[in-house]
Amino acid sequence: MEKINRLKKLFNNYKLDGYIVPKNDEFFGEYVPENNDKLKFISNFSGSFGFALILKNKNYLFVDGRYSLQAKIESGKLFNIVTIPNKFPSDILKKKKLKIGFDPKLYTQKTLKIFFQKTKCEMISINHNLIDKLQNNEKKIKNIKKFYLLPKNAVGKNYKVKINILVNLMIKKKIDFQFISASENIAWLLNIRGQDSKFTPIPNAYLTLDSSYNINLFCDLKKIEHKFKNKFKYIKFIDIKFTNLFLSKINNKRISIDSSSCSIYFENILKKNNKIVEFLDPTYFLKSIKSKIEIKNTIKSHIDDGVALTKFIFWLKKNYRKKGINEISAQEKLFKFRKKNKNFKFLSFPTISGTGPNGAIIHYRASKKSNRKLKIGDIYLIDSGGQYNFGTTDVTRTISLNNKNKRIKEIFTRVLRSHIAVANYKIKNNTYGSQIDNVARKPLKEINLDYAHGTGHGVGYFLNVHEGPHGISKNNKIRFKEGMILSNEPGYYEKGKFGIRIENLVRVKKNKKGLLFDSLTLAPIEKTLINKNFLKKKEINWLNNYHKNVFNNLKKFMNKSELFDLKEACSKI
Repeated sequence: MEKINRLKKLFNNYKLDGYIVPKNDEFFGEYVPENNDKLKFISNFSGSFGFALILKNKNYLFVDGRYSLQAKIESGKLFNIVTIPNKFPSDILKKKKLKIGFDPKLYTQKTLKIFFQKTKCEMISINHNLIDKLQNNEKKIKNIKKFYLLPKNAVGKNYKVKINILVNLMIKKKIDFQFISASENIAWLLNIRGQDSKFTPIPNAYLTLDSSYNINLFCDLKKIEHKFKNKFKYIKFIDIKFTNLFLSKINNKRISIDSSSCSIYFENILKKNNKIVEFLDPTYFLKSIKSKIEIKNTIKSHIDDGVALTKFIFWLKKNYRKKGINEISAQEKLFKFRKKNKNFKFLSFPTISGTGPNGAIIHYRASKKSNRKLKIGDIYLIDSGGQYNFGTTDVTRTISLNNKNKRIKEIFTRVLRSHIAVANYKIKNNTYGSQIDNVARKPLKEINLDYAHGTGHGVGYFLNVHEGPHGISKNNKIRFKEGMILSNEPGYYEKGKFGIRIENLVRVKKNKKGLLFDSLTLAPIEKTLINKNFLKKKEINWLNNYHKNVFNNLKKFMNKSELFDLKEACSKI
């Protein structure tokens, strides 16, 4: 409360009635470095999405359905928790004419419009971040880890080919100048990676490109080695602190920016003397379609990851009773299994390890305070993934710890049916995510159940585990193309009792009949939680074929005992 009160004392200096604090930093990446997590500093909320609206007399924390329970646990004492899209700031503020401050470097016009356009409030841009003023005495450790090149056997196209595609698109649309502000897109475009996020190999940077092939990369120059620089003879490297100065000198140009990652601060600089004619970076779509080399490496990564997860599942089933295993020790054991593989680099997101009631918190993170022992009769949800040389994984399995509950079995089976409905979906030329999302929810809606998250998200190639523009959710209208990778993860969560989710990554694959989803993830699905009577014949066939594929890909990596367990886990139902 002391931090919040100190923030409110600053309101008078700027004639404010309130202030908004987002999760993201100035690069708009999903995972913010701990020492730059302003939302966690002020609210204690550790989830990956949300923002605080702090008024003189009340504090609100806005999150989506994944984080409703978690936010109440972490921040509920000091903040009123509001779940989007059930309510928006306009529902809270109603017709109040308040002056709300914000940092223009941390918000895009798009975000501000979505959340505050319908209010009567005046949004006040303040270039000095007020949270930084509270953190003046706290030393921030600066990361100067180097950018690096991907090897030739890890990339689909040379960076010059990709640049050429972008320039041709610019010429076609009569665009003079493009400002690329999403670090993930720069990573893909130049075939480089960085070490600026704990879970994603992104190089924090900005890039400008004009129709005459002039390219400038703005970054911390301490992260650039001489041999790295020599690989990009046609690119000018500029210290990131001069980005605003460079942009301010652009005049009378037709400009393209990215509405999802170009801050209001940079947009205002560019539109002062230019015309912004496009607000969508085409790199997102180009990046979403993986090349043959990227698909090949991703398949290998999923074999590596499947070996680790499957060995962990067998270990857990044999040891959870006698060793008093808890959520934290279980996730640490899985991490050790992954680390045994030489291709494993680091986790692709914070592991979700929840047993019993903690499994109902969709994006739960076990802490010393919440850590729960795995008990007989629980169902245990483990959602995890890794970054490999080269590929990104994300997988969820729900494991029975000798649970006999008939209702849980029915719900698990219906979640499995939802998963299979996606896996078997016949993709047409005009198929997009929201259509499949409706189909996925049907088996659960038959008994009036649902889940408060999308059915699937796009996944990057040794990049972001959550990547657009494609996905399977209620509002996604992006058509599926061959080479896209995404998750298939329906679930069900009962507050205070249990959580169920089954997640595989799939790729959009082409065969003689058209496009289909091909499962990449290789790990057994919990058969002891399945009630076969609820499954149709084609669903049983899918599961048996999936398990046959799991067995064939993983068997040579198992020891004698594990091979016996694998045969049982992958046997026909």
